[in-house]
Amino acid sequence: MAEFDRDQVYKTVPQKGFFGNPKGLFTLFFTEFWERFSYYGMRAILIFYMYDSVANGGLGIDKPTAASIMAVYGSLVYMSGIIGGWVADRLLGTSRTVFYGGVLIMLGHIVLALPAGITALFISMGLIVIGTGFLKPNVSNIVGDLYSKTDNRRDAGFSIFYMGINAGAFLAPLIVGKVSDSAGYHAGFALAAIGMFLGLIVFVLTKKKNLGQAGTYVLNPLEGNERKRFFTIAAVVVIVLAVLGTIASMTGLLTISRFTLMVTFLGILIPIAYFTFMLRSPKITDDERSRLLAYIPLFIAAAVFWAIQEQGSYVLSIFADERTNLSFLGFGLEPAFFQSLNPLFIIVLAPVFASFWVKLGDRQPTTMQKFSFGLVFAGLSFIVMMLPGLLFGTDTTVSPLWLALSFFLVVIGELFLSPVGLSATTKLAPAAFSAQTMSLWFLTNATGQAVNAQIVKYYGADTEVAYFGITGLVAIILGVILFAFAPKLQKYMRGIR
Repeated sequence: MAEFDRDQVYKTVPQKGFFGNPKGLFTLFFTEFWERFSYYGMRAILIFYMYDSVANGGLGIDKPTAASIMAVYGSLVYMSGIIGGWVADRLLGTSRTVFYGGVLIMLGHIVLALPAGITALFISMGLIVIGTGFLKPNVSNIVGDLYSKTDNRRDAGFSIFYMGINAGAFLAPLIVGKVSDSAGYHAGFALAAIGMFLGLIVFVLTKKKNLGQAGTYVLNPLEGNERKRFFTIAAVVVIVLAVLGTIASMTGLLTISRFTLMVTFLGILIPIAYFTFMLRSPKITDDERSRLLAYIPLFIAAAVFWAIQEQGSYVLSIFADERTNLSFLGFGLEPAFFQSLNPLFIIVLAPVFASFWVKLGDRQPTTMQKFSFGLVFAGLSFIVMMLPGLLFGTDTTVSPLWLALSFFLVVIGELFLSPVGLSATTKLAPAAFSAQTMSLWFLTNATGQAVNAQIVKYYGADTEVAYFGITGLVAIILGVILFAFAPKLQKYMRGIR
């Protein structure tokens, strides 16, 4: 198969028009804005919905189990990106995969908006997991398709795109949280469905004009016999899993605890298998293989980072609900409102980071060094959360400024790591596995949250100080180690900085 020439295929994409970037960035910016509005709006109230009493409209699940389900949910959402990447690379192309993903996400939110109890919760989770796996890695991959590998606007473009993600994530908890408080949880979930619907409208109406041919090509299509075999195997697997799942559930063999443990193992084993498969593939060159080896420490660092960052939606949500004084400067706060802090800080700081990288040019830190800084700041965000328990005890409420400082620190780490990781993935990806490598990047989040599914069970009033302290210290130590080895690891990138 001839090597895919991205610059030739996408040469028709308009080169300027959205803050000095290709016009296609407008389409992808607002598509992801509304998708993130729907996802983070739902997620901001989901844990409270799960552990709130049935009398208050919740499901009455105990807090440790609810936190573990949240971690598993988040892990599966990002784990499904592997499926989305494969479908894009071999069946539909990234553009159509993004569209179908958005439709599934919207249906998932609609199901959750129905007052059908825990059954609706799990059906909704299934739809949103697959839908996000289809949409999220592929919309990011199309962003990469807008630039050549030598275009120095790439990191800035991904930072602008990242602002779109976080603008939606900022507004969602404030609006959905308020609607949920006044009209009930299901009204909040319905609002999330409307958000995804708006994202689909933006994508459909503007993609032809702004994206050109970007995302329309199937990079490594299945041939006739391969295609028939795939659909046969897929149908058999779905039927077998459905039958086994039903039997295991009815007999009591499939419990929430066992399911979360299974997801934890998958979160660790899938990336190992995926790296092994790509490294052994005859479809990649020696340079691509070397770059893929350099990607492994980036993957591990990102997984550790997300393990801390994602706990903001469950462990820190519980802290906001139980340990935080919700009356501040005369204003009454909702626990869900704290979920807007992370994207708010990103919106404020992302332009600063983007302009900083452009100004530094070739003098900026390497990707490895940026990742190490990200880990250190993530660790510090948890060290900060250890202090209220040490200073005031764990049986009283504390100022919301502690949470604000923690979110601020982890956002600094996120801006060192996440948009840079997106950009690095598109540059280091083997041509034959373009979309699938982007899926591998989102698998870093899946791995981090899969591990979280076991860790979060240990969070409580008695363990609060040790929980935050140990987790934060581990991240800082790993960040220092990565920084020390950054020069040696850089050589494996073969000219990609």
